[in-house]
Amino acid sequence: MSNQVLCFGEVLWDTFEDGKQVGGAPLNVARQLLQQGVPAYLVTRLGNDASGKKLLANLTEHQLSSPLVQIDKSLPTCEVTVQLDERQQATYIIPKPVSWDNIKLKDDLIERAKKASAIIFGSLACREQTTRATLLNLLSEVNIPLRVFDVNLRHPHYTPDTIETLAAMANVIKMNEEEANLLIRSKSTSLNDKILEFQKKYHIQTICVTRGEDGAVIWHNDQFYEHPGFKVKVVDTVGAGDAFLATLVAGLLMKLPINLILEKACKVGSYVASQRGANPAPMKG
Repeated sequence: MSNQVLCFGEVLWDTFEDGKQVGGAPLNVARQLLQQGVPAYLVTRLGNDASGKKLLANLTEHQLSSPLVQIDKSLPTCEVTVQLDERQQATYIIPKPVSWDNIKLKDDLIERAKKASAIIFGSLACREQTTRATLLNLLSEVNIPLRVFDVNLRHPHYTPDTIETLAAMANVIKMNEEEANLLIRSKSTSLNDKILEFQKKYHIQTICVTRGEDGAVIWHNDQFYEHPGFKVKVVDTVGAGDAFLATLVAGLLMKLPINLILEKACKVGSYVASQRGANPAPMKG
């Protein structure tokens, strides 16, 4: 059986000053996985509105439409305002409630999950009870081998209790350095020490912390791996972490050496940061 990945959560329009682009971490990760030859299925919910129909057409164009993309008759499709600072770092204004706050646990989702090698989920989609319950029930009912928690904090759309619950359900966790500093309370200023404290609490097999232009560090099976990153001219950082995560998951599924996975993930993430938007044309080479 081929490695199949479920990408669970939000799909939306990112609205920039000069226009809209499809976005949402699960969508960005799914598209990157497909580019890398890994079958990916998007689990989300769109509004039954013009914005949702246009988004569904985009998903169909990129082979991401399936019965796992649910349609909500009352809640709107999400449109996020993206603001870039002088360093091209993005912040997001996210409305609620929206359609992906209401993802339901349906039979077709359970059956697809039984065939999946991995599921990727984040904190944002779990801000409301319905979608959060769907995810937790799915993880409890189906033994998906690789369970990847993409922390992806978006203030004020998370609570410490939700983060702890999701971390306890995962065997791989990915966060950025700012998120690590928020989540891991430690007397030590060493990132590696903080990662070890986090691992001791949650017993997670693989912990990855990205460090922007400074690369990333991975703790995997009692060993640290680090990469300094690739220097590029940043256009915007939207989707760079998602590209990194997709490459990490693809490498783990193929059981590649961690140092090689980390190098490629840093390279792909840096490439996306050097391009406009979250889903540029595939990197060559």
